[in-house]
Amino acid sequence: MTFQELFPAGLPQSPQSPAFPATSRYSGLPLATAELDGRQVRYVTRRFVPQPERFALLREHAVAEGERPDTLAAAELGDPERYWQLCDANGVLDPAELTAVLGRRLRITLPEGVPGAADA
Repeated sequence: MTFQELFPAGLPQSPQSPAFPATSRYSGLPLATAELDGRQVRYVTRRFVPQPERFALLREHAVAEGERPDTLAAAELGDPERYWQLCDANGVLDPAELTAVLGRRLRITLPEGVPGAADA
């Protein structure tokens, strides 16, 4: 079962960050204001990348020739812009690392905080 089948509407959006859709890696992060050259500038607070062990595993995927982070995210999560979730689940900062090695076993997981069968 894919993420999109489990959560067709995505995860709920936080009222703290209305500028970002629920599918964004910045959704739910608080916004802050700083003064810069006499102007008030709003910004998103720092996002800490979670440890891969905090994600409930759905399955593994072996990287095949021609796959890219966005095409893999589209196939596995239903949205090419969610490649960052694959990065988080596999402890990768550079998305290109996900598909750089053919045959690499990638963890396909639920988002952080969503319990899986093993957590129930």
